[in-house]
Amino acid sequence: MTVSPRVAVDPFGADIIAECAKLRSLGPIVPVELPGGIPAWAPTGYDTLKALILDPEVSKDPRRHWSLFPEIGEHPEWGWILGWVGVVNMLSTYGSDHTRLRKLVAPSFTARRTEAMRDRVEAITEELLTELDAAGANGEVVDVKAAFAHPLPMRMICELFGVPEHLREATGRLIAALMDTSDPSPEQAAWVQEQIGTVLGSLIGYKAEHPGDDMTTELIRVRDEDGDRLSDEELLYTLLLVIGAGFETTVNLIGNAVVALLEHPEQLAAVRAGAISWEQVIEEVLRVRPSIASLPLRFAVSDITVGGVTVPAGDAILTTYAAAGNDPARYGEDAAAFDATRAADDHLSFGIGVHRCIGAPLARMEAMTALPSLFDRYPGLTAAFESDELKQVPSFIAYGWQEIPVRLQG
Repeated sequence: MTVSPRVAVDPFGADIIAECAKLRSLGPIVPVELPGGIPAWAPTGYDTLKALILDPEVSKDPRRHWSLFPEIGEHPEWGWILGWVGVVNMLSTYGSDHTRLRKLVAPSFTARRTEAMRDRVEAITEELLTELDAAGANGEVVDVKAAFAHPLPMRMICELFGVPEHLREATGRLIAALMDTSDPSPEQAAWVQEQIGTVLGSLIGYKAEHPGDDMTTELIRVRDEDGDRLSDEELLYTLLLVIGAGFETTVNLIGNAVVALLEHPEQLAAVRAGAISWEQVIEEVLRVRPSIASLPLRFAVSDITVGGVTVPAGDAILTTYAAAGNDPARYGEDAAAFDATRAADDHLSFGIGVHRCIGAPLARMEAMTALPSLFDRYPGLTAAFESDELKQVPSFIAYGWQEIPVRLQG
C-alpha cells in the first residue's frame, strides 16, 4: 500500500474533527509531523487504534523503544515533548514498570474511594453555583468554564493530593502550559521543565513537612520506605501525571457537555424530560469530543503492519482518541454529530485494557454531579456565543474551549 506524504498536525488544534477526517481519507494509519517537526504515525479509525493500544508490541517507554529518543537533545524544537515522554510515570513506562507504578496510585481511584468523595464534590458544586448566582444575577455574561467547569475538578484533585492553597494557581499554570502545543520553542520547553521541578518539588517538600491524609503524603511514604518501589524521579512525574490528568480532562468533559447541550436544545429538552439520561450525555461527549484528542506517544517494539502499511520498529505512534470516536466505520456517517441517544459507550476515550484511565470513575462522578446541578439551578441557561466563535484551547492534545460564555437566565 502506498504511504501518503507526512502531514503536519495543527499545533493549535483549531479544527480537530476536520483534521481527523482529512487524515482518515489518507488511510488507516498516516505519517504525521508533530510540532517542532517530530515524526510520528496517526491511527485514523476506531479498530486500528484499539488494536494498537492492546498490542503488546506497542510500548509507552521511549527510553527503550523510541529510536529518536537519543536525538532529542540535537533538536531544541523537540524539547516540548519531554513533558510527555521525558518523564517516568505510568504514561511513559512499559511492562512491569507500568504495573508497579499503576498499583501505587490505583487505590486512590477505586469505586469505593470515589464514592466517598461524592459529598465533597456536591459541596464544592453548591459553593460554585452560589458564586455564579451573584456573578450572573443581572443577566451578565459569565464564563462557565472559568467559574464552574475548571474550579470544581481543580479543587477536588488538589484536596485529594493535598496541594496547599499557595501552590494551586502555579499548578494550574503548569498543567495548562504542558497541554499548550502552540509554542514548541526551546524557551517554552525549558520553562515547563523548570516549573515541573519548582512547583511539584515545592509540593513534595511541603507535604514532607506537613503530612496529611492525602495521596502525595502516601506516595512520599512509599518512596521513603522503599526507594525500589518509587524513586524521587518517579514521585515527581507521577504527581505531574495524576494531578494534570485528574483535573484538566474533567474540565473539558464538563465544558464540552455544556456546549453540546446548548448547541442541541432538543437534546437538552429530552434530558430535562427524562428521555435521555445524564449518563448517556456524558458518554456521548466522551466519544465525540474527548477531553484528550491525541495523546503522545506510543512506540513500535517491532515492525507492525496496519492495513498494508508497515510501521517500523522504533517509530512513534499517537493515541488518537478523537479520530477513533468520530470514525464513521464504527459510528455511522453521522459519527461527528452529537447524539446522546446513540448509546455509544464503547468509546476509547478513557483507554482500554491495562492502560485504562484509573481516574475515569472520579471524572464521571464529577460530571454526573456538576451537569445536572448546573442545568437544574439555571433552567433558562443559554449560550452567549455562536458556535463558530468558540476558540479551542491551543493544543492538538487537549480538546476543549478557552472560554464558554453563557447567560444564566435566557
